[in-house]
Amino acid sequence: MTERPVLLFDSGIGGLTVLREARVLMPERRFVYVADDAAFPYGDWEEEALRERIVGLFGGLIEEHDPALCMIPCNTASTLVLADLRAAFPQMQFVGTVPAIKPAAERTRSGLVSVLATPGTVKRQYTRDLVTQWAAKCEVELVGSVRLAALAETYMRHGFVEEEAVAAETAPCFVEREGRRTDIVVLACTHYPFLANRMRKTAPWPVDWLDPAEAIARRALSLLAPAKGEMPSGPDRAIFTGGGPDAATRSLIRGFGLVA
Repeated sequence: MTERPVLLFDSGIGGLTVLREARVLMPERRFVYVADDAAFPYGDWEEEALRERIVGLFGGLIEEHDPALCMIPCNTASTLVLADLRAAFPQMQFVGTVPAIKPAAERTRSGLVSVLATPGTVKRQYTRDLVTQWAAKCEVELVGSVRLAALAETYMRHGFVEEEAVAAETAPCFVEREGRRTDIVVLACTHYPFLANRMRKTAPWPVDWLDPAEAIARRALSLLAPAKGEMPSGPDRAIFTGGGPDAATRSLIRGFGLVA
């Protein structure tokens, strides 16, 4: 293959939701998936240390893989470091992931929207600026979940998670106010769609769970030059910064057509 790959970078396996959509839209592309599992979860890091880590990692990744474009299907990383990456590597195109607050504000009927994210994404000024810019006429509840990303990783590796644990993390998203109820929950972490069925099952009432994966993939497609039309000659790669994945993770990534 002469085509340069598309590189996806995430703190763990959550970005596989975006890889799945990207493959549908770009079947002729080759992909390299990078999971920074050595640093998972990102929410435990101080911002400056995490910023330095991610920029440093990308220096080596870009040099080794020469990607056509880099996707960051991670709200925590994108809201923190996207501008730094663009400044450090001006020759590279980056597609980040930010909470889908604008489409949520456009779709809501009740005017009550919740944003379910990691604590780091919730506290970041970038997220609050999105609310001010796009959802000024709505009432937005920012919900920072400490455990949900880890629960999603457990579910994807082992096929089981306690429904009560998921319900406890999502419960603050459901707000009743003056006869109105939350009708949209923004999934502002790419890990969370893996638990969507559990979320629907344990929700106190139906809501629209807004998954940005397809929109991220479409944005990447719009920035890439047309491919030559050939199908990739080899498998897509998965790289784990923590070393070789365990047996459960290896089985998972094989299911996604990746080779570690």
